[in-house]
Formats: sequence, C-alpha cells, structure tokens
Amino acid sequence: MSAKEEILGRIRSALGPAPAVPEVPRAYRAAGSISRDGIVDEFCEKVAEYRATVHRTGDVAATVREILGTGKRVGVPAGFQDLGLEVVEDHGLAVAELDALDAVVTGSALAIAETGTIVLVAGPESGRRALTLVPDHHVCIVQAESVVASVPDAVAALGPDAPITFVSGPSATSDIELDRVEGVHGPRVLDVVVVG
Repeated sequence: MSAKEEILGRIRSALGPAPAVPEVPRAYRAAGSISRDGIVDEFCEKVAEYRATVHRTGDVAATVREILGTGKRVGVPAGFQDLGLEVVEDHGLAVAELDALDAVVTGSALAIAETGTIVLVAGPESGRRALTLVPDHHVCIVQAESVVASVPDAVAALGPDAPITFVSGPSATSDIELDRVEGVHGPRVLDVVVVG
C-alpha cells in the first residue's frame, strides 16, 4: 500500500459511510419555455434601465447619422453595411488607432429580452471584441427578429465557433464608496438601434 492509499483510507474511515444525497428537483427553464409576446418591448425597457439609449427605427442609416452627428471618427467591422458616413474599417486596427476613434458602430448576433443583453459574436456583423471595447461610444444595431426571450433561448441559438461577448448596458462599476463609474471596462456610452 502506498502512502497516498494509506492517507486516503484513513480519511475514508474517519468520514464514515457517505450520507445519502437527497433528490433535488430542478426546475430549469429550457429554450422556448417563455412566450415571444412583447419581447422586443421588454428588451427595449431592460436596455434603458441599464442607462443605454434605445432608438426604434426602420431607417438604420439615418438614425445612426443622427446619433453620431458629423466630424467624428467612426469605426466599423470590415465590410460592414453602408451607413452614409465616412468610417474607418477595422482590418486589425492597433489599440492606439481604436482609442483614437470617437465611436464604433456594429451589428449584433442576437439580444435577450429578459435581461436586456446584447450578444456580440466575433465576425462580419459584430467585428472583433477589441473594436467594441476600446472606443468610448458604441452604437449597436439589433434586428427585432433577433431578440430572444431568455438566456436559454440565446444559448440554444448560439454556436460554439466564435468568441461571444454579452453586453448589458454601458461599461460600469462601483468604487469602494459605491459611486458608479462608467467606461472602465468598455464604452462609456451605449446607443442601441432596434430595427423593425
């Protein structure tokens, strides 16, 4: 018998027989268990609670131009939709170049009504993670049909093939005195453009 086996044997005898583990019923929600009725309105309400600004529109380009105004350096993922703005496409911009942007405009993979969360998946719509974390202002476009009711619905809809970022409002934290500080781990300002 090895020293390890002897020690583990002593521990087992000191503990005695294993106690019975009670059966605990689990009531986990599954995808599709919440109605889709009113989820876009619910998503918009939850996003606004996080101090983000929500814009419901049918004209994405006009709304984005209204949000950003003129004269700003705006970053977008490479090959992103034409917004009628002069933009800087992200083809691997360095951190200093990202930091020089006034704002970034991206799409989203989906959004979660129950939590007011936007889900970004690295790729042509959302861009890479650094693009949405470094600039101080993020304008995110959410298609109404991409809003799901709950987190289980989002997990069921997402694939395992790309980095995923969950965004619930502008970046914020609290200091030791519980004073809210925004823009610490990402954009200080979040505008959500809900289309449809």
